[in-house]
Amino acid sequence: MDNFGQKKKCYFCKMRVKEIDYKDTATLGKYLNRWSKIDPGSRSGACAKHQRQLSAAIKRARELALLPYISR
Repeated sequence: MDNFGQKKKCYFCKMRVKEIDYKDTATLGKYLNRWSKIDPGSRSGACAKHQRQLSAAIKRARELALLPYISR
């Protein structure tokens, strides 16, 4: 009944995303915690391949001031 103990499925694998776009701030924002830190793959449910792409996209978006480095 409950999904307790089951691993989350990778959202990007489910949606068949080839490459994560750094300009899609709505999607990238879901993978940041309330202090604007990048969530680890164990918490976000992203596979290793997409977790690497996700962190690179977030860093790119921060560099272009699309996402904040910190939130207060």
